[in-house]
Amino acid sequence: MPTDPQTPAEDSLIRWRRGVVVRERKRWRGAVELDVEIEGRVAGEPDRQDARAIAYPALVGTPRAGESVLLNTTALAIGLGTGGYAVVIANLDRLPDDREGLGHLVKARYTPLQATVLGVDEQDSPHHDTIAGATHIGLMPVVVADLHSALPAILAGIQATSAGLKVAYVWTDGGALPAWFSRTVADLGDRLAATITVGQAMGGDHEAVSIHSGLLAAKHVVGADIAIVAQGPGNLGTGTPWGFSGVAAGEAINAVNALGGLPIGALRISDADPRGRHVGVSHHSTTAFFKVGLGPVRIPLPDSLPDELARSVASDLADRPDRAVLERVDTSGLDEALRTSPVRLSTMGRTLDEDYAYFLTNAAAGRFAATALTTA
Repeated sequence: MPTDPQTPAEDSLIRWRRGVVVRERKRWRGAVELDVEIEGRVAGEPDRQDARAIAYPALVGTPRAGESVLLNTTALAIGLGTGGYAVVIANLDRLPDDREGLGHLVKARYTPLQATVLGVDEQDSPHHDTIAGATHIGLMPVVVADLHSALPAILAGIQATSAGLKVAYVWTDGGALPAWFSRTVADLGDRLAATITVGQAMGGDHEAVSIHSGLLAAKHVVGADIAIVAQGPGNLGTGTPWGFSGVAAGEAINAVNALGGLPIGALRISDADPRGRHVGVSHHSTTAFFKVGLGPVRIPLPDSLPDELARSVASDLADRPDRAVLERVDTSGLDEALRTSPVRLSTMGRTLDEDYAYFLTNAAAGRFAATALTTA
């Protein structure tokens, strides 16, 4: 019997649970990690189970020990690596205070947790006229990467080459939407001049509607010398040619070209990934930069890859379009820069030494951006 369209199904796409806060574990910029005791309510789950939970005070306030909370446990149930938390939806004992002076830019629109922020590009913003009048980013180097884990390595390459440069991170919405989720961004601190969250992402130092206005804000509001564009943690991939969130890296290359910047593609290179499609140059990079991206792009390559990996990379890049220009990068000093990073380097659970080529390639992209800026 067909479902009556006037009577929505009761089955939920979210696993809703009640819980009690046991203790606060730690906090970082925009987030609080909690120990919670979750009440099971379906067959097969224990009556009570302990778990880690994360709360974003800007959305739900700061829950205290002993308070009852409403939780989304979907990520726990499916075992997400980067998102394996219960997420606090609401404090059932105490409502947070209203925040005054909000803007009109709504993110997570028409969901139960839609939030209003002040965007750099909206009329009430003090930066509205700047963004409205800006048409280009003046050859600013923009390093575009597939994964959030590339961020600290790219930054290490930039700062090892020219320590005084201002770098802005433009956070796209292919992964985690709240920038508060990232310990990397929090721990990098003032090494980043600003984080700008675009699209449905939120929680940056500045908010913007699109990647284009986010890049304009990086140049004209933050005053950045270089921008890094990547999604937040939690890349979504399906093992299909086009079904991965990193295709947005190619769209970012198009945006950089549209705004007159210098687009730089940070390749995803590995000889440690157990999945064949990501060995050598990942198909994520070749699809994003050579098929989705339709304009010129510089592709930095470290000069010190192991011979076998270098041959694999050369083969993977042999059919690249003419608009993708390879740039050989001297890697002297980059090993030390990576090893002295203020944040732990990890990608897909692999450390610096376990996937060294990945991090070195991203550092080389950062070095190329800094060199391009200083030699322009």
